[in-house]
Amino acid sequence: MSLAQHFQSDSPVISFELFPPKTEKGFKTLEKNVQQLLELNPAFFTCTYGAGGSSQAATLDVVSKVKKMTGLPIASHLTCVGSTVSELVDYLNRAVDVGCDYIVALRGDPPKGEDSFTAVEGGLRYANELVDLIKDKFPSLGIIVAGYPEVHQEAPDAQTDLLNLKRKVDAGADIIVTQLFYDNADYFAFVDQCHDIGIEIPIVPGILPVTNFAQAERIAKLCKARIPDELRDPMLQSDAPEHQFEVGVDHARRQSIELLDRGVPGIHYYVLNKSEAAKALMEGMSMPAGG
Repeated sequence: MSLAQHFQSDSPVISFELFPPKTEKGFKTLEKNVQQLLELNPAFFTCTYGAGGSSQAATLDVVSKVKKMTGLPIASHLTCVGSTVSELVDYLNRAVDVGCDYIVALRGDPPKGEDSFTAVEGGLRYANELVDLIKDKFPSLGIIVAGYPEVHQEAPDAQTDLLNLKRKVDAGADIIVTQLFYDNADYFAFVDQCHDIGIEIPIVPGILPVTNFAQAERIAKLCKARIPDELRDPMLQSDAPEHQFEVGVDHARRQSIELLDRGVPGIHYYVLNKSEAAKALMEGMSMPAGG
């Protein structure tokens, strides 16, 4: 099934993001968690890689293992950071060889210690150029691009950020998956803004089930996400792990229920290679079968 076809039914599509473990023990844990996530009927998985492509080989290992374990489509992240066009094409060839179905096409963050992104000689400067490359040389691969409800941290303003997103869509993206957010109002406002400038492809909300407040603050700082009082205040009432887990999962559950009730095309969960929070937040929810 093509990426676009998942979103042509009336049922919302559930998907999960993984990251490549650094140890053999980590891979065993990942396999266990993927088996548990399968019980939640995902349509597909995605897998990140480290900053600057530092774990590309491990990402391809995850792609191969998860594809064989589940039989489901899987996407690899791919960024422009530190790679020439030739190197990007080489990675895409290897990804296809191990069974990758889709690509999450990203410009990528500047390398550690640098304030701004600079393309390497023979490389690409923008994510829309990466989308162009994939559409031209690998037309069978589905393409996911990122959207930022609270504006990309390097964008000078929301309108510039939206126009950058429109370029990625016009280049041939199949769907948009958003950066995480903790207030659904930010997502709905973002969708309206996208529609106003002619973006019509599915805009899938990305949700991170927070399991401790320190984690929430750290991630919010990295991606410029706002933590609303209805999440902050109850999490700060106690630092007991069980309390933090329960509050974070409940918040993600309430986010998910409202999003589904209002007809989102799907939800992409950033599960950080853990299944417990995802399974807990879906308890009592009416979830769709895998797309």
